[in-house]
Order: sequence, then C-alpha cells, then structure tokens
Amino acid sequence: MSDVNIKPVDVAVGVLMRPNGDVLLGQRPDGKPYAGYWEFPGGKVEAGEDIFAALQREFMEELGVQVVSGEAWCCVEHVYEHAHVRLYFYICREWTGEPQSLEGQAFAWQGAYGVSPLLPATIPLLEWLDRVRFADSVT
Repeated sequence: MSDVNIKPVDVAVGVLMRPNGDVLLGQRPDGKPYAGYWEFPGGKVEAGEDIFAALQREFMEELGVQVVSGEAWCCVEHVYEHAHVRLYFYICREWTGEPQSLEGQAFAWQGAYGVSPLLPATIPLLEWLDRVRFADSVT
C-alpha cells in the first residue's frame, strides 16, 4: 500500500510567539518517533474536534498553557516513515500561564533557532515564520 493513499492525520500545531518574536520549541520525548528532535508543540486532532480546540487541549495537556487566541497561519502535509500528517499551524500571541514540562519534554524559547535537530516538517517553515516574526522590524 502506498503512503499516497493513506488519509493524512490532522495535527494542530501552535507557534507561541512572544512580543519580541521569540517562539517556543519543544523536544520530542523518548519513546515517540523522532525522539530528541525539536518541533513546534501540538498534537493530533480527535474525531469531531475543531482544530483550534485540539490546539488548546494539547497545549494544556503538554505545557499547562491556556491558549487564548490563535491566527490560522498555514497548512502543510508531510509524509514521514511512520505517518502522513496534515499540520495546521496557528500563530498564538495570547495565552495564560508559563510553559511547564508536563510530559517530560524539554522546551526552549528561540529567537535564532539554536536547537537541533529540527523535525523535517518544521525546517521549511522557519523562513516563512521569520517574515511573520520580524514584519514589524522591517522599515
């Protein structure tokens, strides 16, 4: 069976962005595919669940953060060896609480992406994201 015929798994992904443009990246924990790789936090959308509601649920479960609002940013499909995913990215500038490692994962606020390795689906988005992050600083 070809991966092309497999229905992609919908995943809600959040880019928490501080006013200075720093974004939160999390490290995939041991036991998951691509353990040790860095990514934007998020998770699978459950049956019947709205994508933004899934994002809010995942951020509460993984980081103890309540996402207040999010701007739909882009949608990207990526085929990994273990899964075909459709990633719905939201830029989130409003949240309550400070991120905590509730699932044993490392996380880091990044301005210049000093962590590696990055999850393959994340890499192409970094240049696009820089246009959003630093749009106000371009004169």
